[in-house]
Amino acid sequence: MTTLLVTGGAGFIGSNFVLYWMSRHPKDRLINYDLLTYAGNPESAASVAHLPNYRFVKGDVADSRALRKLLAEEPVDAVVHFAAESHVDRSISEPEAFVRTNVLGTQTLLETARQHGVRRFVHVSTDEVYGSLGETGLFTEHTPLAPNSPYAASKAGSDLLARAYFETYGFPVIITRCSNNYGPYQYPEKLIPMVITRALGNREVPVYGDGLNVRDWLHVEDHCAAIERVLEQGVPGQVYNVGGNNERTNIEIVKSILAELGKPESLIRYVADRLGHDRRYAMDASKLRRELGWQPRYSAQEGLKRTVAWYAGRKDWWGPLLETTGRQNPKPQAPEGGGV
Repeated sequence: MTTLLVTGGAGFIGSNFVLYWMSRHPKDRLINYDLLTYAGNPESAASVAHLPNYRFVKGDVADSRALRKLLAEEPVDAVVHFAAESHVDRSISEPEAFVRTNVLGTQTLLETARQHGVRRFVHVSTDEVYGSLGETGLFTEHTPLAPNSPYAASKAGSDLLARAYFETYGFPVIITRCSNNYGPYQYPEKLIPMVITRALGNREVPVYGDGLNVRDWLHVEDHCAAIERVLEQGVPGQVYNVGGNNERTNIEIVKSILAELGKPESLIRYVADRLGHDRRYAMDASKLRRELGWQPRYSAQEGLKRTVAWYAGRKDWWGPLLETTGRQNPKPQAPEGGGV
């Protein structure tokens, strides 16, 4: 039996990973460590909360005392590190919080895990650390880091710390960098759930700039399967890109959702572009396919259809969050992305 520590397991990708892992590894013990900030929702993992081999611990990854206490009480075999501030717009207005959680928090977790003999550490990162692509080409694991937002810069910093812990201490860190995630349990400020929930209420849907920014969309379940492969078979010290091979412009995504819901395109409202808005991301995930045998299951069409159906049937989950988002951001936003 393996004991797995998942940080940020009440967030979007983290909670999906918790559910994925517990369904496929029912004999493993899983500790979900999450601070429950605005984007953390324990209800996302409610279906496994009753299991005797599941434990939720409220805690901050930057709190070394709490982490030392936890790992002393319950030895951990492996860590999957999702915990991060991930919303680009928030990083522009509140960069300090991103440096604290994403940089200091990652270093604190790495050091604590190293001191307690953790045998496997997967650091989950993002394609945004690579910066912006032109109209052609793909990000590979050898693409230089060139982050353009405080969020991306903080994630790049955490990636470099993870690399340094492998190079300096021989600590068994593996880094994954994913493209934009989408799927169930994503906080309503992100592009796809924002469009779905606003369209369901017949409210206008804001789109940044000309809407032609391109992203590679990855269904969260495919991402979870990739992390499983990396955790079990990945080589320490390596980086693995995870992409869905589903490039779409933002406006294509918005129009597809409106069509799926039978809503008019007249709901679309173009708004001033985000500061430092990267034009295109696209991932080369051939290393992950070639070396670990991973393949995404979901096409953009099928994945988006399933996601729209999930949100349409789960207002009980997103309704209260949408009210909170509305209070925090009374003016319509045009976010994108699928951060951790």
